[in-house]
Amino acid sequence: MRILGLDFGSKTIGVAVSGETGGIAVGVETLRREREENLKANVHRIGDLIKEYNIGIIVLGFPKNMDGSLSERCEKTLVFKDRLERTFKKVKVDLQDERLTSVQAERAMAFAGVKSRRRKEIVDEGAAVIILQTYLDRIRLESENNREGEGFNG
Repeated sequence: MRILGLDFGSKTIGVAVSGETGGIAVGVETLRREREENLKANVHRIGDLIKEYNIGIIVLGFPKNMDGSLSERCEKTLVFKDRLERTFKKVKVDLQDERLTSVQAERAMAFAGVKSRRRKEIVDEGAAVIILQTYLDRIRLESENNREGEGFNG
């Protein structure tokens, strides 16, 4: 079972998927949104990806403000999360803080020498990779911490 990472924006949705072992996030594509309120085609494509990659969990970037408060985009993300849960009942949908992921993705691509025009086309996919990798690292760390606590009975 793999994990799907999504960077949900008003114009695009960046998509990433975990590797077979769940350790590394890899970019897949950027979905274009014709109109912000119409998600039918995007949800259909996400369904195709769920089948293709045997997805069990979707990690959805949650765009809090820098002070930790909820942004207007958070409300739209929660509506999208609800739609994903209603549409794909067997797939768990988790939220992952995504503050500054687009900035991180942009900087990493610039450092790697990706041309400005190309960066604009794939920055959301890069942000989805960062969102998913952060989630994978967090669950791996939590799992390691839980195993360490089990080994000592004092």
